Amino acid sequence: MLPNLFTHHAPALGSALVLNQSYEPLCVIPVKRAAVLLLTRKAETVTPGDGFLRSESMHIPVPSVVRLNRYVPIPRQVGASPSRRGVFARDDWRCVYCNASAETIDHVVPRSRGGTHTWDNVVAACAPCNHRKSDKTLAELGWRLPRVPRPPSGWQLRGFRGQRRPDPAWEAWLPKHGKERARLS
Repeated sequence: MLPNLFTHHAPALGSALVLNQSYEPLCVIPVKRAAVLLLTRKAETVTPGDGFLRSESMHIPVPSVVRLNRYVPIPRQVGASPSRRGVFARDDWRCVYCNASAETIDHVVPRSRGGTHTWDNVVAACAPCNHRKSDKTLAELGWRLPRVPRPPSGWQLRGFRGQRRPDPAWEAWLPKHGKERARLS
């Protein structure tokens, strides 16, 4: 039986990033679940968070990033039809037109003009930009996209339920920093 580490815990138990054995991000889980993985020796702490989890007989640092001790195969296929949450996660919950907080999704080529509901045609947008764009094309408005919309990587869709921004302690482990990390190793 596992000790009860959660009776006198750090005030803000949040989430922990789970890395595969290969250091690839898998998902985000509650700190309590991460602690169970550590106690059952299924994972190890890579980056500790703030505070400690305590019981009568032990205390462990609150995990912020944990790495699994065994490799878990990851399905690589992203669905053909984009979800609202998936579009927001891919575009970092920011409007692609003005960089404000995104509230809606927009079809770059409007559906009324033959646009499709696919990853390469759907972007996150704020309500004012979406209303202003309406059913016009970007060329008609003189707007440009800062980047071409693409299907998101699998890590962007796994485990970020309702979480708008990743914890800053996770940044080194997320893919946009992967190349820099590989050079340092």
